[in-house]
Amino acid sequence: MKYLYLILSGTILLSSCKDEIMIAEQENSVVETKFHIPTTVSKEAQQVIGEWSIESRNKGIENLLKADAPIEDWEAKQKEFNQMASEPLPELLEYYKPTIDTIEVGGIRAIDVKPKNYKYNGKVIVYIHGGAYVFFTADVTLLSSVPLADAIGMRIVSVDYTLAPQAKFGKITDEVLQLYQGLLKEGYEAKNISIYGDSAGGGIAAGSVLKMRDKGIELPSSLVLWSAWADIDEIGDTYFTLKDHDPNLVNKGFLDQCALAYADEKDFKNPYVSPVYGDFSKDFPPTLIQVGGKEIFLSNSIRLYRAISEGGKEVKLDVYEGMWHVFQGYYKMEESKIAVKNTKNFILEHFKSE
Repeated sequence: MKYLYLILSGTILLSSCKDEIMIAEQENSVVETKFHIPTTVSKEAQQVIGEWSIESRNKGIENLLKADAPIEDWEAKQKEFNQMASEPLPELLEYYKPTIDTIEVGGIRAIDVKPKNYKYNGKVIVYIHGGAYVFFTADVTLLSSVPLADAIGMRIVSVDYTLAPQAKFGKITDEVLQLYQGLLKEGYEAKNISIYGDSAGGGIAAGSVLKMRDKGIELPSSLVLWSAWADIDEIGDTYFTLKDHDPNLVNKGFLDQCALAYADEKDFKNPYVSPVYGDFSKDFPPTLIQVGGKEIFLSNSIRLYRAISEGGKEVKLDVYEGMWHVFQGYYKMEESKIAVKNTKNFILEHFKSE
């Protein structure tokens, strides 16, 4: 038996996988529970996909909580997930050798990530981590922030927002705005700030930018979204067409409960919750959307791309063949390196153009 980490809605779950191909009997027919391994992806990616199965994916979400579970139960589960997410970090830190500090900006706790040989240049990137809104502190989400900081040679400030269900979307997006305004007060210019988020953090990032726009706060130079949870309802074709092919994401029994922990159902179409419903005819920064071809959130990315494009704003949709949810966290894999490079180039281009 071997163990591997699954990035699930921006969360990292420790799941056990059997090495052999698992076969299940279903309605008197034999059905393979392994996922299709495309030959069009890197050897590293093929190996990762080959180690996953529907059985291991579903096992990874067993015993998760209902949205209305007692807070103390959520806190215990959050602590458990934090411990699991910490396990790959020593290897990551040894590989990149960044400087990691805990700071406070605008009264909000954050993790300050500086790459090896960092030199101040007046620019900063704000990162909003994933975790289905309900999991992880910023301390344990370095798989997404450290490789980008190293590639771009810049400081990344990771927002340690209050998790749901301890807080709903209103408080969480307010905390992002508070940190962003704190950076402005420290002397950073909006044209020298970029914001990015992955999974639930992508939804928070886009929703927060819409909120700061509506409040008259000067917008950042660019926005980058990795596998953004841009509509927290189960809407979009790939929620259904890819549900048996997504190696990480399961809506029923997991994402649906996390969504309810983050926002009441009556608020699901609020643009600060589900940014696909935003008004993009008004100001909005140039946006890069990255997504994998295997994930049920593919429709979220397509719909958000269409909404921003139809609003007349600059947006790029960057889709990766055969990739899963937040694949960028597999930092040694070729597809991850390309995605991080494209993110770097997009951010630098819009820093430059200001």
